[in-house]
This record gives sequence, structure tokens and C-alpha cells, in this order.
Amino acid sequence: MASTRDIRRRIKSVKNTRQITKAMELVAASKMKKAQQAALAGRPYIEVMSSMLAALSTRVSELKHPFLDERVVKTRGVLLVTSDKGLCGPLNANLFKLVTEIKTPVKFFAIGRKGAQFLARTKRDLVADFAVSDRTPFAEVRVAVELMVEKYLAGEVDTVEVIYPRFRNTLVQEPTLRPVLPLTSLATFIAQAQSDAGVELKQDTRDMVFEPSAAEVMEALIPFYIKKHIYQLVLSARASEHSARMVAMKTAKDNATKLVGELSLEYNKARQAAITQEILEIAAAQYAA
Repeated sequence: MASTRDIRRRIKSVKNTRQITKAMELVAASKMKKAQQAALAGRPYIEVMSSMLAALSTRVSELKHPFLDERVVKTRGVLLVTSDKGLCGPLNANLFKLVTEIKTPVKFFAIGRKGAQFLARTKRDLVADFAVSDRTPFAEVRVAVELMVEKYLAGEVDTVEVIYPRFRNTLVQEPTLRPVLPLTSLATFIAQAQSDAGVELKQDTRDMVFEPSAAEVMEALIPFYIKKHIYQLVLSARASEHSARMVAMKTAKDNATKLVGELSLEYNKARQAAITQEILEIAAAQYAA
């Protein structure tokens, strides 16, 4: 049995760890709330753009746009969205499983230090990695999206896909591979984007006039919609990250509390055994005398 001094030191160490994990849980909870608010704030924008695209699609019989052209997939382009830091449970590991399941030629783009490190460590084709702050401003995410679109239009990649942790609720973050380009079906893509953002399409039956023309407006609108859609996915990933970290830190705090109780019981047993031993030694000494 360990000495009482060793047990006291371990109890003190575990209590310090519990204090740290509790603080990290509170910080993650605060960041999670802000990330959820940011994702909710983008829903009206997605709703309006979805309604505009839906209205335009019924007024344009034939639209020629490079995003709508199907092509033979030789090299896939995948944006991997992970966290910059660890201590968020199996969140990143689940995303890495999706990466390892890809057996076709692929070029990766990364948002998040953990994803970039994994791709470099496993010697995968990493084109570029991008740093995005906790506030997740659109300007930082747009740089990554524009590079991927540029590679897509140049023919260096034949798809644009996003691997990210989809935020379901505080306890559930689902690793997801979301195809973005090419838009094989605009209606299906709009429906999927609305589902990701949690909005519903409102049918607009008004008779509208588009200037200079419906086709030109739609051609200009699609790239903006693609950028906003991927931005919403990144916001969902940020909410997932902070939720996973909050749950992981809460679990660590609860485990530390349980361990303190077990160590306290062990300390009391050791202390009682030492007292009993001292009493027996005193009684034996008196009896011998």
C-alpha cells in the first residue's frame, strides 16, 4: 500500500487537474454558444439566396456554367475541416477515418492545424492549409474556397468536397463528407444546403423581372452561394469542436472527482492502518515490560 504522503500528493495533483478541466469546460461552453449563434445568424442569408436561386432556376431553361458541367473524375479535391487544438475527444480521429477511406487520387486542402499535421504525417497530397480564428470570419474561409474553386476551374481537381464534423446537438457531432462541386442537380444542392443550415425553402410565386437577365444573374449568384454554403459548413464544424471539447472536459472533471473520492478512501484506510499499527506496537511494548 502506498504511503499517506504519496496519496496526499496524488490527491492534490488530481484536484489541480479537476480545476483545470473545469475551467476549460466553461471556456468551451462559452465558445460553443458563440459558434452556434454565428451559425444561426447565417441562416437568413442562406434562406434568401436559396429562394433567389430556386426562383431563377424556374425561369432559366438552359444555363451554361462551369459548376454545372459534369466531368470525368480523375482527381478529387477535398477540404478537411478540423480543430487547431486537441482535447476534443474523438472528433478529429473520426474525420481522419473518412480521409483514410478515400482510395482514389485526391488533393487535400486543410482548415485546422490538426488536419494539416495528419495529412503531412501520412504523406498525402496537401495543396494548402489555412488558419481560421475562433471567430471564424467569412474573409478567412473565403480564401480557402476561392483557391479550391480556382483549382477546379483550372482542371487540377474534378470535384470540390468537404469533410467536416456536422453539428447535430451538444452530444452528437457526425463526421460527414459533403460533395459541393460539380452541381449535378441544382435543386438537390439547394435542398441539401438548406438542410445543413436548418432552413426551409419558401415558394415565391411573384412575377419578377431580373436585370440584365435571369441567366446572367444566376450565373453570378452561384459562386457566391457556393462560398456561403462552405462557410456554413465551417461554422458547423466550429460548433462541433467546442461542443466536443466541452463534453470531453466535463467527462475529465467528473472522472477526477471520482478519483479524488477513491484516493480519499484509500488515504483514510492507510491512515487507519498506521494508527492501528502504532497502538499494537505500544500495547506490545507495555506487555513486554
